[in-house]
Amino acid sequence: MKRVVIIGSGLGGLSCGVVLAKNGYQVTVLEQGYQVGGCLQCFTRKGVKFETGMHFIGSAAEGQTLHRLMHYLEVDRDVHLSPLAPQGYDVVSIDGKKYRFAQGREAFIRQMTEYFPHQHDNLVKYYDLVESIANASSLHSLKNTEMDSAINTEYQLRSINEVIDSLITDPTLAKVLVGNLPLYAAEKDKTPFATHAFIMDFYNQSAFRIAGGSDVIAKSLVKTLEEYGGEVLTRRKVTEIVCDETHAVGVKAKLEAGSDVLRASEYDDVFIPCDYVISDAHPKRTLEMLDTKLIRPAFRKRINAIPQTVGCFSVYLRFKEQVMPYMNYNYYGYEDGTPWDCEKYTKENWPKGFLYMHFCEETKGLEGSHPTVNIPHFAKSGVILSYMKKEDVERWKGTRVGHRGEDYEMFKKAKAEKLLDVLEKHFPGIRSQIADYYTSTPLTYLDYTGTEDGAMYGIAKDISMGAACRVPQRTRVPNVYQTGQNINSHGMLGVLVGTIVTCSEFLTLEKIYEEIKNEK
Repeated sequence: MKRVVIIGSGLGGLSCGVVLAKNGYQVTVLEQGYQVGGCLQCFTRKGVKFETGMHFIGSAAEGQTLHRLMHYLEVDRDVHLSPLAPQGYDVVSIDGKKYRFAQGREAFIRQMTEYFPHQHDNLVKYYDLVESIANASSLHSLKNTEMDSAINTEYQLRSINEVIDSLITDPTLAKVLVGNLPLYAAEKDKTPFATHAFIMDFYNQSAFRIAGGSDVIAKSLVKTLEEYGGEVLTRRKVTEIVCDETHAVGVKAKLEAGSDVLRASEYDDVFIPCDYVISDAHPKRTLEMLDTKLIRPAFRKRINAIPQTVGCFSVYLRFKEQVMPYMNYNYYGYEDGTPWDCEKYTKENWPKGFLYMHFCEETKGLEGSHPTVNIPHFAKSGVILSYMKKEDVERWKGTRVGHRGEDYEMFKKAKAEKLLDVLEKHFPGIRSQIADYYTSTPLTYLDYTGTEDGAMYGIAKDISMGAACRVPQRTRVPNVYQTGQNINSHGMLGVLVGTIVTCSEFLTLEKIYEEIKNEK
């Protein structure tokens, strides 16, 4: 058996582990933290659970792409999904008016035409283009056939706003169509339209919250991996990927310090030999572990120069018991009359926009049930997200969670109160329904995921950089590979597409597609 060591237990690392373990590889996943899952992690305060990253997913209805991938990874047996409102899974508020995104091609076009009667034909052209781009990708459609690479290439090099402005003649509709851009931290004149198309297609097919929290996905993947003979070891921080003159021969890992008393020697580096290494860490972290001449300086320089997406400030809300009706959609509010340039704020005009969502508890026996899940009457928890630049928290970089000082806590409280004031304008009276709240900044995200600068979605895509901002699944070391959100895209489908790309280095795309197709 060939041994594979996977660095990091995020969705990319765990899913790669499952795919390879199912195909006879001996898999060991090393996680530096106490908790597995990366962006799938959750936390609990006063008996209430909160999501940290994977707030909702799409294309997970029976027969759709993500549903097939979840079945292939065997997590569908453990994961229960709660559907968002098909007549308006996303609600965008611009200049005081609310616009609902309805699911499905015809419903979406019909709903938007009600808001913008003179744009029907343009909406048809827009939706046709979104579908054609999504369908042209064999990875996103899971079809092992010759696809139209020309259309994907073109729209990887044209910005979202440039393409939408060429199709839509009503400037308000053009803004509404990008109302969900916090889902991918798009920037004007930079983010490719293909990114927008994949996201729109993904959620417009179907949209769900993960009942009981997204950490159930991570736990399910660990269980499946172990059933196929793999292992997941937490508190194991990889310090080096050890290479000889031609390839990697193993990794050095040390036990991270904890509350239990151990001998000092037990924290020393331990060498773990292997045939292959897959890193689910941020590409910069991966390069830091590779002290070898096999990685050329030019490659290091290119990876280190790639920009990151903006960071995020989160306010986690714990509601009073049985008072907050469960909100079965995601709400995007904008203070400046446009979703664009919310990352370009000042201290005075922050926040320029926000995303507000509820979390779905695991429920049983309530009305409005999905075939596998029920929808709660009341919400116990929710979150408000808004952009935050790394510069805002730079002075506390290098400190640890819970030990950043009183000035940091005061900074967070002031930001939270300001964000709550904005939310109150959109939802009058909501403050009276909040029992308490908790906050996180890009530093929190950096500590728990290792993502450079605490970026929301890792590496940013920029059409002006072309291929220079793309991270390959292969490194310059022949048996060292990368996976995770930076290889393809973020989000559950984006990461799993990256998993297919990485695992195809071991199994070929044809074999993986065949396994997905034949999974019973």
